[in-house]
Amino acid sequence: MEAILAVVVGIFFAVAIYLMLSRHIIRILLGITIFGNAVNLTIFTMGRVVREVPPIIPVDLDVPAGVTANPLPQALILTAIVISFSFFAFLLVLAFRTYQELGTDDTDGMRVAEPEGEELPPLGY
Repeated sequence: MEAILAVVVGIFFAVAIYLMLSRHIIRILLGITIFGNAVNLTIFTMGRVVREVPPIIPVDLDVPAGVTANPLPQALILTAIVISFSFFAFLLVLAFRTYQELGTDDTDGMRVAEPEGEELPPLGY
């Protein structure tokens, strides 16, 4: 099960990086969202995916009797989901306002700060 999740995480990271390298703001925004989900899934996988035994320690023991899932990564993921959703909402509003002001979502067309009549800086290196 964890090997399958590792492959899915790799695919998520590859798709996220591909989308973040785009010139369009919406694709970049979707890439950031998928990247956050990939990080959350990585943390979740590190906490062991076990459904059979709850992480409860019996009264007479100091440690769990068998292999259990770690509840700390699951709690961290809940916090990360809330933070990533608020970050997504902020970026979505920012992208919408940028589109309203400039009329484009292409990053190459957003060069309003460049002086008129002068040569543009290089688009790549």
